[in-house]
Amino acid sequence: MTTNAVLAGRIPVTRVTPALPDARWRPKAFEGEVVPFRATVFREGHDMVGAMLVLTSPSGRVTRERMSPLAPGTDRWEAKALLEEQGIWHWHVTGFDDEVATWRHDAALKVDAGVDVELMFEIGARLLDRAAAETSRTRAVRTRLTTLAAALRDGATSAAHRRALIDDPILEEFGPRPLTRLATDSPEHEILVERRRAGVGSWYEFFPRSEGARRFKDGRWRSGSFRTAAKRLDGVAAMGFDVVYLPPIHPIGVTNRKGRNNTLDPGPFDPGSPWAIGGPLRDGTPGGHDAVHPDLGSLADFRAFVRRAAALGIEIALDLALQASPDHPWVTEHPNWFTQLPDGTIRYAENPPKKYQDIYPIDFDDDFEGLVVEVTRIVRHWMKQGVRIFRVDNPHTKPLAFWERLIGDINATDPDVVFLAEAFTRPAMMQALAMVGFQQSYSYFTWRNTKAELEEFLTSVTQDTADFMRPNLFVNTPDILTEYLQFGGPAAFTVRATIAATAAPTWGVYSGFELFESVARPGAEEAIDNEKYEYKPRDFAAAEREGRSLALYLGILNRIRAEHPALGQLRNLRIHASEDDAVLVYSKHLEGRFTPSGVDDTIIVVANVDPHSVRETTVHLDLAAIGLEPGARFEVADLVTGDRWTWSAANYVRLDAFTQPAHVLHVVRDADGGDDA
Repeated sequence: MTTNAVLAGRIPVTRVTPALPDARWRPKAFEGEVVPFRATVFREGHDMVGAMLVLTSPSGRVTRERMSPLAPGTDRWEAKALLEEQGIWHWHVTGFDDEVATWRHDAALKVDAGVDVELMFEIGARLLDRAAAETSRTRAVRTRLTTLAAALRDGATSAAHRRALIDDPILEEFGPRPLTRLATDSPEHEILVERRRAGVGSWYEFFPRSEGARRFKDGRWRSGSFRTAAKRLDGVAAMGFDVVYLPPIHPIGVTNRKGRNNTLDPGPFDPGSPWAIGGPLRDGTPGGHDAVHPDLGSLADFRAFVRRAAALGIEIALDLALQASPDHPWVTEHPNWFTQLPDGTIRYAENPPKKYQDIYPIDFDDDFEGLVVEVTRIVRHWMKQGVRIFRVDNPHTKPLAFWERLIGDINATDPDVVFLAEAFTRPAMMQALAMVGFQQSYSYFTWRNTKAELEEFLTSVTQDTADFMRPNLFVNTPDILTEYLQFGGPAAFTVRATIAATAAPTWGVYSGFELFESVARPGAEEAIDNEKYEYKPRDFAAAEREGRSLALYLGILNRIRAEHPALGQLRNLRIHASEDDAVLVYSKHLEGRFTPSGVDDTIIVVANVDPHSVRETTVHLDLAAIGLEPGARFEVADLVTGDRWTWSAANYVRLDAFTQPAHVLHVVRDADGGDDA
């Protein structure tokens, strides 16, 4: 006779999270992230059960956190934990029969009804006797438990007096240390905690060749360099950005070079697209992904640029674009890395209707291992120059297995290196890239502009995929200038920045956003006179003096992010209701036990997503979601204007798109964690 293995356990524990859709890869978090651990725990009959989260840190520290029930009737349990140590954490959930909770529930009902009164007191006393015999409990606790057991058995005392003992404070001892006979452990699980920059950052993108570029009367240009671009870092730091992302800094091909606005007839002084990687160095020899464009300077100049950024608290993110111009050394040294067409030519890149005649895509099918070795060499080369963040161009056009191999190899020796996936493609590929290793991902945020779109999007990225995919909410890119920004005026820029900076812990802007650059190439969703194909020096200081800049507001947003730990979390966003289909409301709440001050931190964002109107509506808050009791009245402070109001569950709001299209509100609390109002 064969006996099948029993997998359920005496107290079943199922549906544990965090988890990925595919168990081949582990979920992840970042240093300082508060992660909700959940499980379904139940048993037969009516006796009470409990659940315990058991966490082991990478350094071996074990903590036990009693889980709390979620919605009644669901059997779902949750415990939140602050994961402050980088590395692989191990965890499991223990389900158990909660004997004391069962007795307290049954005793209260029966004693109040006058049924089996003395029997219920004796059952409780015997449970306390067992607990008092456990030497793992402190002597003081054991003494108090013994005393309580005697009091329950004291027949000389009235039943009413002993009824109150069912709620004696010493019974809270059984919260962290339950009394139980039956227990089931879930399988052991892992969660990878990566460095904080993998999940929190304010990104600013600029082209170093435009910073300090100068045009002469005869049409010639003098390119900006790393030395001139370093001067721009002070302005970026003043706005509070802590990551500067540079498009490719390598030599640019001459063959099929693109002219202004992606034309095929470049002028003699057009610099070409930085993504057409591979071209002549100063001595005429071809340079590739490990070289610096001669106009920008030398490797030593780049290292000095990185050091200057670091002195200002900024990290440099470098573009990793796996493609080549026809002039790249790879084309002659490794022709099998490209697709050869029947007519003897090499296939160039296309993204219909766009064509990139100046770029050859890589073919990974003929020499996969050779490409792994070469790209690993390139990444480690730039790591030696001080780069620890790579923004990867179009990773969805390369094999998933390649990225799993590359990122895994790099992070095995250097776990602090961060990769951002620029993959605007189908959800399956975007999510798979995150699962196999990418620490961050671009998202559909730029195309989610209505209230309904944003509610669905923000819920998805902060709840549904947060166990493995971290969104970087860029408001614009050199390739993306949405109709919302084209026609929304300054209000659209203000609203998009407000939402991006507060809804997710990582966000970014491309240079020129603060100047409200909104003119698109006719029929396209990208800026006219695109910086991808030309120099574009900007006078940021003049714009600020003349009131044509959003720089001050971006600085305010980044200061708010730095001062409010709730905004440094991904999974804590909750949508609230308003009676207007253009007024978006969400909160980010962080309990005091997870904040440096020990006081709850709560931010409420109310945004008018219609940049052309004034909206008046009533906002309806879920008070429990922001740590408040039903019926509470409290004070909110607008962190931009300084205005204060007394709020409750329902609140009138007026948002004028032309003066103040959004509120960033802080729920004011006193030093004890209570509410001022």
